[in-house]
Amino acid sequence: MDTSGFYDELAGRYDLIYADWDASTTRQGRALDSLLTAALGPGPHTVLDNACGIGTQALGLAVLGHRVTGTDLSPASVARAAREAAQRSLALPVAVADMRALPFADASFDAVVCADNALPHLLTARDVSAALAETLRVLRPGGLLLLSTRPYGELRRARPQSEPPHVHHGPDGRTVTFQLWHWHADGERYDLELFQLLPAGDTWTTRMSSTAYWALPEEETAGYARRAGFADALWHAPADTGFHQPVLAARRPARP
Repeated sequence: MDTSGFYDELAGRYDLIYADWDASTTRQGRALDSLLTAALGPGPHTVLDNACGIGTQALGLAVLGHRVTGTDLSPASVARAAREAAQRSLALPVAVADMRALPFADASFDAVVCADNALPHLLTARDVSAALAETLRVLRPGGLLLLSTRPYGELRRARPQSEPPHVHHGPDGRTVTFQLWHWHADGERYDLELFQLLPAGDTWTTRMSSTAYWALPEEETAGYARRAGFADALWHAPADTGFHQPVLAARRPARP
């Protein structure tokens, strides 16, 4: 299943991955806002979330007053992000777009967020470089990139075969989400199968979606960012930010 299809299929139930999705949007928004304001000042700032999904980070940042635009490959996810924003009376312009070819003018944003392991869906050096070059282009001079991935330096060494289950309690009962990972022979890429057990009376309905990732260690990701033209690339640990993944912060240089 391609990346767009994976998230299209999952869009209607993506929130069920979380024990409490609303609380997660709040927590992630605050963590990213702290990094934004530490680097750029109090704002509000113009922010592009270039892998917005159903709005997990974009909504959290918009609640805090930032002027957020969301883009994503998945039409179903973008449509849901728009609905979620409308239900909260938040302004969140959205568009279907590929992070390798963004539909915005040069220097359009103060910051770009690419969170929750989105960049590793790109499986080649060429595609990763293209996405980071586009990110640099749409940032104003001095603008900030915030990019989060799984801690792949550690995961490449351990090569886990699965991720522990997550349980969501809803009005219809419990939803259980878990993942199986199938590592490629190169030891760098893996196929992920995401399973959800959905309550159906006294039994369960099973849904499965699959996608692929490139497990780029942190320093390799920072190296791609530097080669794309970013400066001051620095990883921030979850213990320091409150975000659930390591976050790479990097700047577009203020002068060429």
